[in-house]
Amino acid sequence: MRRRKVKIFILLVLLIIFLYSENNFISISKINIKLEKVPKSLQGYKIVHLSDFHNKSFLNYGNRVAEKVKALNPDIIVFTGDLIDSRRYKEEVSLDFMKELVKIAPVYYVNGNHEIRSGKFSTLEQGLKEIGVNTLRNRSESISKNGEEVYIMGIDDPLYKPLEETLEGAIKNLQHSSFKILLAHRPEYISEYSSYNVDLIFSGHAHGGQVRLPFIGGLAAPGQGVFPKYTNGKYEIDNTTMVVSRGLGNSVFPQRLFNRPQIIEVTLLSK
Repeated sequence: MRRRKVKIFILLVLLIIFLYSENNFISISKINIKLEKVPKSLQGYKIVHLSDFHNKSFLNYGNRVAEKVKALNPDIIVFTGDLIDSRRYKEEVSLDFMKELVKIAPVYYVNGNHEIRSGKFSTLEQGLKEIGVNTLRNRSESISKNGEEVYIMGIDDPLYKPLEETLEGAIKNLQHSSFKILLAHRPEYISEYSSYNVDLIFSGHAHGGQVRLPFIGGLAAPGQGVFPKYTNGKYEIDNTTMVVSRGLGNSVFPQRLFNRPQIIEVTLLSK
């Protein structure tokens, strides 16, 4: 009887360690993106992609993420929404995290459904601007290097404005031939994004499908249902490439399985 209790205790300890590691051990994924429209001057340009932080504060989590990002030495950092969680709103935690990121490289940010649902996005947005985060709300900015330019655009989550309206606002006045990067929280709209001749998209929202099954992928994702198509890594449609982050935190479902939090490093290469 005693041996059985010891075995059960050991199994419980191992289960706790496993569940803890699945939620808190951060993986780094490296992806090369090779496209014809990447300017020669941006050959080897490094973009770190983060998403869905959900104001996670457990054991200085934000600082641990920032340390890993710093070690990658990126040219820019992009964040694709759900910096905060509308159910347990902690603005200070999220701003402290972003303060560490802006020390590393320029940060470009778009909102997600949780920012909009919280009803407090205006104060969060003001705080982000004050610490130097580039908030992209249905507009674009240029990134120049050695006289060559690319454009990085960002759109509001569809909870705030209709998708077509936000895309029109972000892409207006941009030349068709220019290399265009889009930050958009929801990956399930890849066909709509692609129709605007966007070259590279960064998205999040799907949390990697929350539970990832071998040979199958994610189990469920908001906006995509069961066995979602766009949950992790690189996807291509027509002339558009999309990179989807598994995210850093959790929201409704508090546990990840075979789906650790993720930092993505994208390296741009010209054909």
